[in-house]
Amino acid sequence: MIRLALRVRRAESERVLADLLELAPDGVEEVELPSADGGAGMVEYAVYGAPGELPDLPDLQAAAAGALVEISTSEVPDDWSERWRQFHRPVLVEAQSAEARDGQVPALRVRPPWEPPSEQAHVHEIVIDPAQAFGTGSHATTRLCLELLLDLAAEGVRGAVIDVGSGSGVLAIAACKMGHGPVLALDNDRESVAAIADNAVRNDVQIEARRFDLRHDALPDVDGAAAPIVLANLLRPLLLELAETMPPFDSVGAPRRFDLIASGLLCEQADEVAQAFARGLGLRERARRERGEWAALWLTSAQSRHVPLP
Repeated sequence: MIRLALRVRRAESERVLADLLELAPDGVEEVELPSADGGAGMVEYAVYGAPGELPDLPDLQAAAAGALVEISTSEVPDDWSERWRQFHRPVLVEAQSAEARDGQVPALRVRPPWEPPSEQAHVHEIVIDPAQAFGTGSHATTRLCLELLLDLAAEGVRGAVIDVGSGSGVLAIAACKMGHGPVLALDNDRESVAAIADNAVRNDVQIEARRFDLRHDALPDVDGAAAPIVLANLLRPLLLELAETMPPFDSVGAPRRFDLIASGLLCEQADEVAQAFARGLGLRERARRERGEWAALWLTSAQSRHVPLP
């Protein structure tokens, strides 16, 4: 087994990741490499496979363009499949806001199938096979989305959900566990759609999974009506595209209240995305959460003041 890795500058990493996923649709490993002076640092993306199964070096160089710093290959030990499991540990996401803690909102625990359930009470277990599709709950952007879902639950908001760019379906499954429904999971990758369906069965939840191209397809209705809650853990360009293409939520047949949880953003991109949804849809920022270099936004049509969360 060969590990093929490329390192790129953090500032250009989201563009490189989007291009790289075209070459490696099964997903890539992402490793943060902070700089010695505490700056933005680098990101290393890696794919695994036999030599003939890996992307060609010229294609990788073209995908990274001016962001590329280094490409390296290394042999992976024969017991890689067992070692690989050690990198996928359970992730416990607990309520962070005072409202959610006071309301005794259950925590969310995302684990791979080989890990046993938690013995802790008041926890929703989410079982995700990390071998099937991108997104296991460990990345900061996914955790931030899960935290904001808990805060949404603390306000007693429930309804139909669309998860755009669902990946493995972790956010869609979490929404089901927290009482939302019906839930529609959308992704452009066929393997992700299949993985969402498998993970839904594994977690004993009802999710409809469909292929969806944000750049060409209109956001579908759920049960004949616009969904009042949208989850979008996407890269900045796709979030800006979504802000332009989503129908206004003050139109006839629109939900009385609409909530959007958006992530996949670097902290310095959050203001731009929040402003785009404010201009296009009139959404107000209810809360913002940050973890390291990443940010997530809770935007709403409800008449509520902005409450910064810790």
